[in-house]
Parts: sequence; structure tokens; C-alpha cells
Amino acid sequence: MKTIKILACSLMAASGFVFTACGDDDGPAALPPVGGYNTADEIAANDLVAYWPLDGNGNEKLSGTTPANSVGASYVASAKGQSLVLNNGYLNYPAIASLSATMPSMTISLWAKVTNNGGPGADGHPAMLFQLSKPNDWGGNINLMSETGWYASTVDTLIVKGFVKIQTAGGGESGQDSRNSPNPNADDIAAGHVGNANKNSGKWAHYVITWDGSLGLFKVYANGQKISNPAWEDRTPDGDVALPLNFFTPTRPIIGTFATVVDGTAESWQRPMNGEIDEIRVWKKVLVEADINALYQLEAAGR
Repeated sequence: MKTIKILACSLMAASGFVFTACGDDDGPAALPPVGGYNTADEIAANDLVAYWPLDGNGNEKLSGTTPANSVGASYVASAKGQSLVLNNGYLNYPAIASLSATMPSMTISLWAKVTNNGGPGADGHPAMLFQLSKPNDWGGNINLMSETGWYASTVDTLIVKGFVKIQTAGGGESGQDSRNSPNPNADDIAAGHVGNANKNSGKWAHYVITWDGSLGLFKVYANGQKISNPAWEDRTPDGDVALPLNFFTPTRPIIGTFATVVDGTAESWQRPMNGEIDEIRVWKKVLVEADINALYQLEAAGR
């Protein structure tokens, strides 16, 4: 960041521009706050339970946990340090204590660059960006994924989905999901659906899912703005019953693929990921929309 800033200041000085932020102090505190925060690390810091900077390795920063398996993984320079590049790859972790106990509400945030792979004649398949696994199941307790198989690689519309599997009181399963709806029809719109094409296929974008256990609300965000269809956000059985998360255990974090791929039990559509991921954070609470937008702006600026 410092080299870029010095070069930019030199160019502006030569061009006659005045930029008051130019100087020797290159730290975040010298820059104006965003939403009251100087860095992304300050946002809901007391409720952060896991953080993967992905700066040259796959270590989870808070616990120091390293991957149990690393397949097709490399690292390149990004807006904030480095990012993880997956070539038919993934990172699989052992259980992490802070993520093994059920959190009734959660927020998961990450940056990803994924491209659609469907269309006529194509072998389309989804991309699992991050999950906390469920034993003997492709879908985890909570999942942030993209339905990359729905459109051809030439289409910029991208479906991003949150998906949870909640253990019920009797030991059964309640599956719930939420996603953007790219093109609702007139009848859907009249019934309260809202479209969002999320034109980020093949581009870096910031994605967040939030699960509110007290209200049973499931929301999806892209680049600081809500993109999920509000008609699908209320996931309570009858609209007014709390639906806290309740994990099947043991559970482990996986970046870039499905648990079944790691375990060797995958169906053909469950694949390792091709793409890039960065700055994965998990909180044991729902971040408010203003904080999600601040997080997007700060991380986009390398802060």
C-alpha cells in the first residue's frame, strides 16, 4: 500500500494536484474513518469467532489452526495483502473450538471471484465458497455458495446463496436458503419479490450472509448492499417463530468445496472450486447493514 501511495502522490504533485493525505504517515489512523471504523478489524471485534486473512497461507488467525488438507491452492497479491487462488482446489480444516459450538445467529463475510460455468453443452456446477460441514452430507450447517452452473460463462449475472441445515429438537433437519432473484416476473413482483441480478460473475466482489436466529431472517449482501429477495428472507415455519441455528456435530470449516469432496463421497456436481477467495470472517451475531457496508469499503481500500 505504501509504494502505491507514494507513487500516486508523486504523480499528482507533478501534475499540479494537491492531495492532503500525502505524507509519511501511511497508517489507517491517518485516513478518515468509514462508518466510525478505521479498519475492518474493529467491526464487531468482540463477536468475531474466526478470521482467515489468506495472506500467503491458510491459517485461521484467531486460533492459529492450519489446514488439514490443501489442494490446488496458491496465493497472489490482492487489495489487502494476498488472496487464495484455487485451481480445482480447497482448504479443509480440523474442527475449531470457536466454530464447533452452535451460535444461534451468525454472519459470514468474504471476498470471492468466481465465474459462471453453465449454459448449453457446458458441464455446469455450483461453487461452494465456505461451509461449516455437517457429517455425511454435501451441505454444511451453514454455507455460503454460488450457483455458478445456472448461466454460461459469458453471462455476468451471478446467483449467490446462503444455505443452512438446522438440527431440530427431534434430531431431524430443517433446511433453509436465501438468494438473489435475477429476474422475477410481474406476478412475483406484485407478490413482493425484488430482483437483483448481481452482475459480478468473473469479478471480485464482497459477499455476506446473515442468519438472525431470533427472527428467522436470512439475508445475502454483495458489495455492501442487500441483494437477497425479501420474499425469501423470512425462513420461520409460520412467520413468527424464532429459528436459531443448531449444529449437527462434529463440524469443520471448509474453503472452496463440499465436505463430500473432501471425504471422497461426492456426487458428480460437487466439485472443488476454481476461483479466488480472500478475507473470510465469521461472527456470532448479525451485523447491521451499516457495518456490512463499512466492512466492504474498508476491505476494498485495504484497511
